[in-house]
Amino acid sequence: MSGPRVLYIEDSIDNLILVRRVLRAAGFELLEATSAREGIDIAEKHLPDLILMDINMPEMDGLAATIRLRENPALNHIPIIALTANLMRNVLEQALAAGCDGYIAKPITVDDLPKQITSYLQNGRKVS
Repeated sequence: MSGPRVLYIEDSIDNLILVRRVLRAAGFELLEATSAREGIDIAEKHLPDLILMDINMPEMDGLAATIRLRENPALNHIPIIALTANLMRNVLEQALAAGCDGYIAKPITVDDLPKQITSYLQNGRKVS
């Protein structure tokens, strides 16, 4: 039996590989998308337990993707966590306003990431 299913939407292959290694080693099942549009399609098809969302991506950014995911009633219960290197207050506020339930700073801390995700999974989707 595999652990919780996490969808990571990230355009950087290096970041994707690192998070893949960390989460799989911690027992999570990882779904991956390298663009926001692909991530939305995967979320609709596989209904993950949690979504990690990069904010800065080409074509469609993570904020727009989060808004699209929140518009879908079948996905609205899924926690979406911004995974971003941009920790400026306005960016974090925009992520929360778009529908993210929290954020995790890049670069990730390998030991903390599984604990952070577990905490978000236990707390579930906050409804505003």
